[in-house]
Amino acid sequence: MRKRMKYEYDAVVIGGGAAGLTASGIAANFGAKTMMVERDKLGGDCTWTGCIPSKTLIKAASVVHNTLQSKKYGIDISCDDFDLSELMKHVDEVRNEIYEDADRPEIFENMGIDVVQGSASFLDQHTLNIEQLDGTDRKVTSKFIFICTGSSPFVPPIPGLDRVDYLTNESLFELNNIPKSITIIGAGPIGCEMAQSFARLGLEVTVLDMADRILLNDDPELTEILKTSMENEGVTFELNVSVQKVDPIDNGTRVFFQKNDEVSSVDSDSLLVATGRRPNLEGLNLEAAGINYSKKGIEVNDSCRTSQRHIYAAGDVTGRYQLTHMSDHMAKTAVTKALLKVPFKIDKKHVPWVTFTDPELGHVGATLPDLKKSGTSFETYQFPFVKIDRAITDGNTTGLIKIYAKKWSGKILGASVVGAHAGEMISQYALAMKNGVTLRDFADTIHPYPSYGLGARRAADQWYIKNQSETLVKWIKRIFRYRGEIPDYSDPNRIV
Repeated sequence: MRKRMKYEYDAVVIGGGAAGLTASGIAANFGAKTMMVERDKLGGDCTWTGCIPSKTLIKAASVVHNTLQSKKYGIDISCDDFDLSELMKHVDEVRNEIYEDADRPEIFENMGIDVVQGSASFLDQHTLNIEQLDGTDRKVTSKFIFICTGSSPFVPPIPGLDRVDYLTNESLFELNNIPKSITIIGAGPIGCEMAQSFARLGLEVTVLDMADRILLNDDPELTEILKTSMENEGVTFELNVSVQKVDPIDNGTRVFFQKNDEVSSVDSDSLLVATGRRPNLEGLNLEAAGINYSKKGIEVNDSCRTSQRHIYAAGDVTGRYQLTHMSDHMAKTAVTKALLKVPFKIDKKHVPWVTFTDPELGHVGATLPDLKKSGTSFETYQFPFVKIDRAITDGNTTGLIKIYAKKWSGKILGASVVGAHAGEMISQYALAMKNGVTLRDFADTIHPYPSYGLGARRAADQWYIKNQSETLVKWIKRIFRYRGEIPDYSDPNRIV
């Protein structure tokens, strides 16, 4: 009989960000002896340099914007002066509050988890070396290992960039004062969210991107609505351009960019590079464990298992998704599969995402290119925010809901929303899709009036409208001897 090897731990989690915290908590909850290794502070990118500080800044900027827009609500509130340094202090206070309430080591130690601060690297398939803060090394063995090291900003090799003090999301929220102008390279979620926030705080903002539109993963019609809204607030977009070089100038930077054959430049006090993310693979020594990976991330299957059966990876380090909620979902999938042997897999069909601009822009499920590529038959159902009564009362009528669904069954295949509270609306559609709720079911569900949720339901109502036909109504009229006029069905895009 083969002797069973003994390990010091049942589970070791490398990384204490969104994926790592979830993986550690679930493993400990299953009764596994668990260690979590984090080289910096628990909470990771989301708490310190991503979701929490950015959304706090967005909220503060929206307060300023709404104050300046108060006249449209029939009141006049002045906002002549505010201390930008105090705003940044507020951002720091909020992320520290989140850390104290949810991420402190003591919280996880009380669950029975050994929390170690240091850098972990593989010595072999079951052994890790941890370089601790005091400079000493500690070797640990584990039956299962979960890699949750996240990602870092990707900085492209732009000539001259190394000669200027540029910002990324890792340094942006450490500013003591906000500059008067900023150039942002990248029109993705981070670039767009920060561009609008800084514009609302009174900065001159220019956004550069090599693509011909913003937010490439989202619906072009909806991104154009958002872009126009941001331009109306003072954001300048230079799209379909190639950044040539960066030069330092007095108290700032000059960025040269080419569009077609013409080279132009923009000067600003600060430069933010928001050009995507790269997985944190450095120092892990993955080769020692025989783990397959590329520059895009660690290769995993749909259960988050790597090329080694007992080693799993979750979150940004896999390169699959760069969303905090998907890091959480992947961690749940990985730990459940590993420790309980339950055949869990990532839910790839119902992945929602939201860009928290104003208006917000959200999506879940299949995109229009996905559906066309697969040859899936579908209908598009739309509903504008100008027909949502709550949006009218709030002055938030910029927006549009789009739903892709099967014509006869009403099965929802995907949905996109641009508008106020788009994130909450997308959550409704995500729940509906996950549980097989059709547009008919959605339309038949009572929603409170007046609410944005009712707007989501009224978009579903359009399934009924589109499935009506003049012939059917004529038969109903004849059978019941009704005397009214038949509606005009000639416009296939009519909205009721």
